[in-house]
Formats: sequence, structure tokens, C-alpha cells
Amino acid sequence: TARADATQERSTASGPGSPVPSPAPDDASPQAAADSSSPSHSSTHADTGRAPPRRRTPAPPRLSEPMTESRTTTSRSPARDSLAAAAPTILAVEHLTRSYASGAGELTVLRDVSFGLAAGETCAIVGPSGSGKTTLLGLCAGLDRPSSGQVRLDGVDLGGLDEDGLARLRLDRVGFVFQGFRLIPTLTALENVMVPVELAGRRDAADAARTWLERVGLGERTDHRPQQLSGGEQQRVALARAFVNDPRILFADEPIGNLDADTGRRVADLLFELNATHDATLVVVTHDESLAVRAGRRLAIRGGELVSDERTGAATHAGRAGPAA
Repeated sequence: TARADATQERSTASGPGSPVPSPAPDDASPQAAADSSSPSHSSTHADTGRAPPRRRTPAPPRLSEPMTESRTTTSRSPARDSLAAAAPTILAVEHLTRSYASGAGELTVLRDVSFGLAAGETCAIVGPSGSGKTTLLGLCAGLDRPSSGQVRLDGVDLGGLDEDGLARLRLDRVGFVFQGFRLIPTLTALENVMVPVELAGRRDAADAARTWLERVGLGERTDHRPQQLSGGEQQRVALARAFVNDPRILFADEPIGNLDADTGRRVADLLFELNATHDATLVVVTHDESLAVRAGRRLAIRGGELVSDERTGAATHAGRAGPAA
């Protein structure tokens, strides 16, 4: 059936590296804590003459804070430079190099790139085709591994994580928007947005997905499959999917590259509006100058090297601090 196909497609989309959250330890529950302090518990140890054993406090999750259904958001502040200076670093790239073996020898597509982004910054990565922009984006998001150098994302060294750890980090803290939309064709708009919510183990997948589709203006198109939507509508579904798990940083690779000028402008407006009100950091790869000038930071890549790093004074906001690594 079509529903069975959708279920199989959703399982394929999650991939082997998408872990399922495990339940909290029993002794971490409020009920267990209450039981340990109850009169009956104390009297048992008093009768034996022994001091009650010390309870072991479980260690906090290594990668992410407990999931909540909502987080406080902050509107964009006019004091952009001071906010960027005060905000913690959410992305730190140090001496990043990526090389591939080829028939003609080793091909280096990215060479010794270093920069840092503060929480709440908006950054455009620009440069000619083949300059290494998309390679850099993939390395920053943990979709690829560098030949040398280090990436720290929200305080976590990506090089220290296995594939499951990278998948968990991306699920908890990262959103993606791609040029080709990358929607699952057998799923409806609602089901496409539900996928990352279900992978995160949340029980409000349908409600959360419906809320975000309404925010991007597609509340009446929830039951439509991608082939029944225009390019602009498909990218709006992709935006809803990117934001639904409340990411701290959003990576967008040519988000308006497949759209006409008018549709692209509307999608860009929506991208920056959602990002500002949602209080996330935005990193966008683009050839489109009208999109690049809207970012507060501009990194130019040429021949695999970072040739300029400029602050434009455009949109920057307070950003959210992540948990200590």
C-alpha cells in the first residue's frame, strides 16, 4: 500500500546512523527520588542498623540537553556588533583541509581554512563554482570528515564522534536546507516534516509538523505530496522540516538556486525571518548576491582557500548558548 511505501521510505531516510533515544534511567525519575526519601525506606535501614546507601546520580547526556517542546526565542536586536562579540562561539573551524585521491594524484579542494562564528550570526559563504563552498559546508555540519584540521560545533569536537554520534548531534542541534529540496516523494508535506521529529523520539510529531507548515503558509497543503507542490512550496516544506526540531544552527546550500527570482526572494525573506525570530545561527552557501548581502558575515572562498572574511553589519541577533560540552 502507499502507506507501507511511506513507512519504508521514512525508515530509509533515517539511515543507519540515526539513533533511537533510550529511556531515562529508573533511578533518575521523580518517583524513584520520592521513594528513596519515604518513611518506609528510611525505617528499613534503621531496623538493620546500617546507614542507607548513597544513591548514584546518573551522568547527564553527553551530546544534548533534554528535549523540550518549546524554547524561548528572542527577537533580533539592533545592537548587532555588541551582541556578536558577547555571544559564545557556536562554530569553530581550525586549519581545515580536505583532499581526495584521483587518477592524477591527490586533489585538494579545501586548504587550511580557519574561522569562527558566534551564536546568532548570519553568514554567507560565497565564491565561484568549484571553489570548495559546499565541501566546507558539509565539513562544518559533520556530513564529511576533513583530511586535517578540526571543527567544533556547539562546543563538540566533530572528530571525536562516530557516525551515530554525528547523527545524534545533527538531529538535536542542526537544521538543513538544500538546493534540491530533498523531500521524500512518497510522503505528504506533513509526513516529510514529521520525519525528524519522530527520529528525535518526540510524541508531538504531527502537531509540531502542522504548526510549522502553517508558519510557512502551507496549512492547507499538508496532504499534498512533493510532486503536487510548486518549487517554492517544496522549499517552504523543507524550511519547516529544518526548523521543526528547534536547531541552534541552520546550514543552507543554495536555498534559492532552483527558484525563479520572485519565488526566490519570498523564500529568502521567509528564511531570514524564521531564523531571526527562532534565534538560530545561519550559514548559507550562495551564488546569489541579493541573498549574500543580507548576511552579517561574508566569507569568500576561491581555489579552496579563504580569501576574505568581512562583517557587513547586516542581520545578527543574540543567539542561544548551547550546553557545556
